[in-house]
Amino acid sequence: MKQIPHYRLRRIFVLSVFALGLGILFVRAVDLQLFNHEFLEEEGKARHLRVVEIPTHRGMILDRNGQLLAVSTPVHSVWANPAEALDDRESVVRAEKILEMKAGELASKLEQKKKRQFLYVKRHVGPQYAEELNQADLSGIYLQREYRRYYPTAEVSSHVLGFTNIDDKGLEGIELAYEDWLVSKPGAKRVIKDQLNRIVEDVEAVRIPRPGRNVELSIDRRVQYLAYRELKAGYIQHGAQSASAVMIDAKTGEVIAMVNVPSFNPNNRKGYKQSTYRNRAVTDVFEPGSTMKPFVIALALESKRYFLDTVIDTTPGTYKIGRYKIRDVRDFGPLSVNDVLLKSSNVGAVKIALTIPRPDLWNLYNAIGVGQSTESGFPGEVHGHLKYHRDWHHTEHATLAFGYGMSTTTLQLARAYTVLASNGRQLSISMLRKADAGERWQTSPRVVSSQTVKQVRSILNAVVSEYGTGFRAAIPGYHVAGKTGTVHKLAGGEYAKDKYISLFAGMAPASDPRLVLVVVVNEPSRGVYFGGQVAAPIFSSIMGGALRILNIAPDNVPVRTDIAHLSKDHAG
Repeated sequence: MKQIPHYRLRRIFVLSVFALGLGILFVRAVDLQLFNHEFLEEEGKARHLRVVEIPTHRGMILDRNGQLLAVSTPVHSVWANPAEALDDRESVVRAEKILEMKAGELASKLEQKKKRQFLYVKRHVGPQYAEELNQADLSGIYLQREYRRYYPTAEVSSHVLGFTNIDDKGLEGIELAYEDWLVSKPGAKRVIKDQLNRIVEDVEAVRIPRPGRNVELSIDRRVQYLAYRELKAGYIQHGAQSASAVMIDAKTGEVIAMVNVPSFNPNNRKGYKQSTYRNRAVTDVFEPGSTMKPFVIALALESKRYFLDTVIDTTPGTYKIGRYKIRDVRDFGPLSVNDVLLKSSNVGAVKIALTIPRPDLWNLYNAIGVGQSTESGFPGEVHGHLKYHRDWHHTEHATLAFGYGMSTTTLQLARAYTVLASNGRQLSISMLRKADAGERWQTSPRVVSSQTVKQVRSILNAVVSEYGTGFRAAIPGYHVAGKTGTVHKLAGGEYAKDKYISLFAGMAPASDPRLVLVVVVNEPSRGVYFGGQVAAPIFSSIMGGALRILNIAPDNVPVRTDIAHLSKDHAG
């Protein structure tokens, strides 16, 4: 028998081994694909199945006309898996260049957090960076969709709206006050990712995303812009430390505009001090000064002990109470009650107030909201101060007549003046637009009789005439009612001789007020400081523009007598 060559035996052996191996692989493949398919699929999913968050947007903030004040826009943030990224140093270098980071900066961050699986590289990058990173397809460097808050009105409404942090959570203003309303609830879904962490398949929804609900403010964006522009111009002109203005709808109690200067841009807060963020209109208190005199006169008329022509002797222009001397700007001599308010006589107001029982004066101030929160819901709103009448000293009873010895905010003073504008009713203040506010006005509590309020309003109308201290607050075509105020500032427990707060509080049209506006200018430093010189012109600019924007009809249009006969001659 012929013997098979040795090399052929080796070939047969090798081929047999290969054939056996292929046979085993085939059998194993059949087993895996047909008999253990479900088990292996579950194992694969267990290794690549992930639950990912579905981001959704925060609710929008709108003005009363549906115009945007705050909106969340989609952006991308860059994150990395440190260990995975460090395995490809070239990707790290390219990422540093794309994101304009210093050489080695990203690598250093990744090294420090090497044991973590998730690390933010840069939050809220611009679209050009996101697109470039997406095209580069870097190892271990990924994009994540998020939302960033954007404020179209920038510094104009910043104190009202506040702002959110980088995670879209409210920190100040309306954003904080209505966080529970505005906040969104992100959804979740199960997905399958490949070894490069890319989603290759959506498996199922775990939680449906819920966007935040919109908030519709009472603010009118057009009036807000006008008020900010004019207040800022006056603030700069007089070199003031700060200034605030609040406008309220006299029929509903809705806040139409609320502005402060200096302001800040919530879209880019770099370089601003923390103190800049506070809404001075609701957080800063001051003594309201002579703007309180109309309420003293109203109370005097309500008592029936005084009438508009009752004479008060203010001679010689000073009045001593204990060791304190109250002064007028000059000796006005005998003045009627009407002229006490028209001339803003401190002596006359004090003599009237001292004849009014303390509880009555306190009850009126308390009823108009002095020393009380307006309950607007705005974060950080302070209450102000009004001491209880049993604790008054004799001098406090006197000084309260012209607005010293109490403290209030710009918003609270504006609310007080709505009593004079709404025929004696106290309105509830709202930062939100209220569809039924006009109906609720009819049931608002009455503080002063409508007859008395109309008398006081008539005097305040004269204050804004050429004969009064507030003539610079006049608006062509409209009757305006208002009161000036000039207050010495407290500094170190004493009144500073050269630091003032200039005020003007008023309403228009005076015949049937629609708007109430208070302007407060803190420490004007350009030589003039009286409320009639500083705050009244700002009032005129803001109120005049608002009346036109809101299309409120004039109530002081002169009639041309030379053509009046034409309507009769051509009647019918």
